[in-house]
Amino acid sequence: MSSAKMEDYLKAVYECQREGEGPVSTSRVAEVLDVTPPTVTSMLEKLAERGLVEREKYRGVRLTREGETVALEVVRHHRLLETYLTEQLGYDWAEVHDEADRLEHHISEEFERRVAEALDDPRVDPHGDPIPTDSLEPVDENAGATLDECAEGQRVVVSRVRDRDPEELAYLDEAGVTPGTELVVEEVAPIDMVTVRLCEGETVSLPAEVTETLVVTAPEDTPEGSSGATP
Repeated sequence: MSSAKMEDYLKAVYECQREGEGPVSTSRVAEVLDVTPPTVTSMLEKLAERGLVEREKYRGVRLTREGETVALEVVRHHRLLETYLTEQLGYDWAEVHDEADRLEHHISEEFERRVAEALDDPRVDPHGDPIPTDSLEPVDENAGATLDECAEGQRVVVSRVRDRDPEELAYLDEAGVTPGTELVVEEVAPIDMVTVRLCEGETVSLPAEVTETLVVTAPEDTPEGSSGATP
């Protein structure tokens, strides 16, 4: 049985793996969890001994299938809790990440089942992240492109917001750019700003650090059940 701390590390490796194809470095895990590299090295050794990660010398680690299953269960708990907090308890989407972090290790499978049932088995959380099913099969974490990759004139729908900074989320909410929002790329400026037009006709200029966290798809590719505002 894994501890809450082990689960935190497995979830961190899982989230880093979705950013790229290669092994996840010790320094990257340390950055995500805000701990020192030696602390990460020690924990990764323990996880490797348990068969939860595979280590590649001088490169980093990958989750084993068993490690991925543990991570997916934690991710499922986390994203269901975020959805429950927003839809049933009135939390703002900018508040739920830290709250779900505190709760994700401590709910029973029965509680998880009842939450999913109460929410009618949602496919995505308030930020548009896919919620693993109860079978804990791998989910597609890389569908779509980021807004900064789009060309002028392109019409897209925001499917996910990867940023979890409360101020950034509040900014996007005020600007009306949330999962489910359809928009047109008006201008890609050389000064790392992207101007988009919303369906209501309003235009919003977004800095590069924000557009890099906005995952978008073609309008017909938007999954049913996406959270957030709809145009």
